[in-house]
Amino acid sequence: MAENGAQQMSLLEKKIDDQIEYYFGDHNLPRDKFLKEQIQLDDGWVPLETMIKFNRLSCLTTDFKVILEALSKSKTGLLEISEDKTKIRRSPSKPLPEINDQYKDVIKHRSVYVKGFPTDITLDELKEWFNDKGNVENIQMRRTLQRQFKGSVFVVFDTDDSAKKFVEQKDVKYKDAEMIVLLKEDYFTKKNEDRKHHRAEVKAKAKHEKEEKQKQAEDEEMKSLDEQTGCLLKFSGELEDQTSREDLQELFSGHGMIKWIDFTRGAKEGTILFKSNAKEALDKAKAAHGDNLQIKKKDVTWELLEGDDEKETLKKIIEDQQQSLNRKRGRGGRKFGGRGGRRERGGRDQGKLQYQGKKTTFESEDECDPETASAEKKVKDEEAEAPLSQQPKTEPASPKKRALDDVKAEEVGEPASKQLKTENGSGKQ
Repeated sequence: MAENGAQQMSLLEKKIDDQIEYYFGDHNLPRDKFLKEQIQLDDGWVPLETMIKFNRLSCLTTDFKVILEALSKSKTGLLEISEDKTKIRRSPSKPLPEINDQYKDVIKHRSVYVKGFPTDITLDELKEWFNDKGNVENIQMRRTLQRQFKGSVFVVFDTDDSAKKFVEQKDVKYKDAEMIVLLKEDYFTKKNEDRKHHRAEVKAKAKHEKEEKQKQAEDEEMKSLDEQTGCLLKFSGELEDQTSREDLQELFSGHGMIKWIDFTRGAKEGTILFKSNAKEALDKAKAAHGDNLQIKKKDVTWELLEGDDEKETLKKIIEDQQQSLNRKRGRGGRKFGGRGGRRERGGRDQGKLQYQGKKTTFESEDECDPETASAEKKVKDEEAEAPLSQQPKTEPASPKKRALDDVKAEEVGEPASKQLKTENGSGKQ
């Protein structure tokens, strides 16, 4: 047995004993894949030849005699030495605890979160600082995914009382730096509250930005309405069923630039939005046709829209323009709905009469084109052992209404799981 309380350990021997007992201890062994494989090969025995390949132990010594001398002075009874002095194992009389919810709860209440250490501190320096803080069983250095120390640790004390006693200390400092000290359970509670608060802030910010964009869109829309005053011309009459928007384009060709036509084939009325003054375009067209402006030889009543009727019609046109652009964007701007749509492939829509609804048009084709885990990671180096889980989604804001003149131009236990990397080290095993 590696137990002999009559002899005093040197400083080196204590470090050797602490390190090896950490390897075989309750905190490291359950998650040390390599060491667990080794103890299954020979009834729990692990050759010293294998042990000296562990980095932290090899930094202390690779001399079997020094290692055996240190273990023989241990008072814990955790380890046994083989009769031929070439192997060691965890004593069968001290089996590993069952890792269940009850055990995890016990460990949680003995664990403390400490933050404020310099990021270049070493595990040995941490162990030295905790020497007089109570009986420490394990120190877990928290690291980023890039293996950078975060300046905080989780420390497991031997009892709940030891952990609480340390947390209740006032003005805990490392050198001149003030430390944040919380029970691990309180740390996660605070972290969850901070996360909820952050999510609420993000949500509120997104809502505010959405409202601001909507207000801006409405302001631009009203500005656009003001700029388009006097540009709307309504027509009505007993029009032929085959009357089209192209007929209207031809009728006003050379007399006024048309920006939008709100008209469905077969309808008896519609609205034309000109880029400039509608009355001037109407007067020029009438003059060119002997003051009798007809559509395909059918008499038509022409009416210049003003006041509230004009504004309401302009608003409707803006909405129709936005919907048209959104539909074209949704199908990638392709005429037949992507690669080989059903009409091209002879799909189930072939041969069917498709209802097209209300038609709208732009001045040109250019105007209707829109603008385009927790993964378990075992590191052989003892300064990197505990795996950690890894962390998120903002919803895109609804497209705002565009101003009329803009028709041509067209957005997230611990938070986002971050991994905690464990250092091999302990105070007293």
